[in-house]
Amino acid sequence: MENLVIRDADVVDGTGADAYRADVVVTDGRIVSIVKEAAAAGCQRPRAAREVDAEGLVLSPGFIDMHAHSDLALLRDPDHSAKAAQGVTLEVLGQDGLSYAPVDDRTLDGVRRAITGWNGYGDDLDLDWRSVGEYLDRLDRGIAVNAAYLVPQGTVRALAVGWEDREATPAELDRMRQLVAEGLEQGAVGLSSGLTYTPGMYAPDAELTELCRVVAHYGGYYCPHHRSYGAGALEAYAEMVALTREAGCALHLAHATMNFGVNKGRAPELLALLDEALAAGADITLDTYPYTPGCTTLVALLPSWASEGGPQEILRRLSDEPTAERIRLDLEVTGADGCHGVPVDWDTIEISGVTDPALGDFVGRTVLGSARQRGEAPWTTARHLLLADRLGSTILQHVGHEENVRTIMRHRVHTGGSDGILQGTKPHPRAYGTFPHYLGRYVRELGVLSLEDCVAHLTGRPAARLRLPDRGLVREGYRADLVLFDPATVAAGSTYDAPRTLPTGIPHVLVDGRFVIEDGRRTDVLAGRAVRRTPR
Repeated sequence: MENLVIRDADVVDGTGADAYRADVVVTDGRIVSIVKEAAAAGCQRPRAAREVDAEGLVLSPGFIDMHAHSDLALLRDPDHSAKAAQGVTLEVLGQDGLSYAPVDDRTLDGVRRAITGWNGYGDDLDLDWRSVGEYLDRLDRGIAVNAAYLVPQGTVRALAVGWEDREATPAELDRMRQLVAEGLEQGAVGLSSGLTYTPGMYAPDAELTELCRVVAHYGGYYCPHHRSYGAGALEAYAEMVALTREAGCALHLAHATMNFGVNKGRAPELLALLDEALAAGADITLDTYPYTPGCTTLVALLPSWASEGGPQEILRRLSDEPTAERIRLDLEVTGADGCHGVPVDWDTIEISGVTDPALGDFVGRTVLGSARQRGEAPWTTARHLLLADRLGSTILQHVGHEENVRTIMRHRVHTGGSDGILQGTKPHPRAYGTFPHYLGRYVRELGVLSLEDCVAHLTGRPAARLRLPDRGLVREGYRADLVLFDPATVAAGSTYDAPRTLPTGIPHVLVDGRFVIEDGRRTDVLAGRAVRRTPR
């Protein structure tokens, strides 16, 4: 007798093909049999110790979050319903060039301080790993969902070069190549960059190209948060396309948006650029989240020169009146590179989280709104918050355009990524709602994507980018990472006012054939493991 039969499901298999009715049999974590139209055919139906009646439900592969910031959350919170309840069965970590391996003690402390707003400082955890392999081994002890890892280029640069704005020496470049190679050999699936974050942004294209050659050798992909999503966004995209083509490396564009007023309605220009490269043989994919605001840290808006040397140097510069005034001019007049070359509009910067509870009154308000309440200039408020919260504040940046979001999500190389930051009192709702929001809002309500096409964007296509030989499809022999959802009711529960509300219409989620969500409730199962790079 088999372990599990999912009976009378409408299977949407992740390829984009039409749905079909079937019984699906799962044994020892794998799909062993798919019996199409079993009831109508009158054939003997499979039996199992456990049977799930899926009448009226869609069975699809588990969703793959191509851009996640759960690097510590998966260890801190075994429940992890923020992702599991969405139907996510695999997250890609190590994003935006900054994460926690490979490191030494000095580098780890700097990274922890730099991305406290993303993951917390981590003093509630034993960060006892130093290599990529050791971090993946830590995940293998048991987590809520599976996780893949990108070698973070900014962390690699901090380890080999430091936090200074300078070119690497030949010896330092060799060290970076070695670190990237070691990370890939230990199981990472590629390399990420955060080219508006220090110290990764200090790398010239020649350095990035050399690292991408290493990635290409191992069959991985490069995932850059490129140098601008505002002024110069198209040029920044073109830079990444050219760089990876020179290196012979696959490219996956992180949270590929066109934001700020200068880019309203310009998504077709981005897609034309990508289509031209694809037609010429480039290997390109991208991910987006189905919302208009972005989310990052308040300190990320600062000009790169103000961030040189790391967090302690940033705080020192902010404490110095003449230097703080230089920062203000770059932010408000010139347009800092940290703010994508666009002068900051403080009315679009909403504080979403703080690390110091005493600063909680700032959360949910724009910097401009808080400044008016305090009777001071917006920069004064922002500077106070940066210093008082030790750079740990997170923000929502309301600079996106709905028409761009819809246009980009239709593209044939598009995949889904939440870019979900789980820290803060009022996180972006995408952290808890990205995948059901695609299905409820953009499939059922708006018809921007068909159900079959949308599921392919969220499952089969990202699995192909990750080169996963047995995930991402409902197919015999594949791992049973599966989600059952009601297409008539699936929806994101999370909103801007209540961002931690779980979704509706997703009663069952399986990781490796085990229920992590059963009848709409989180079980105590920790079936997730590190998913390592598939050797070429």
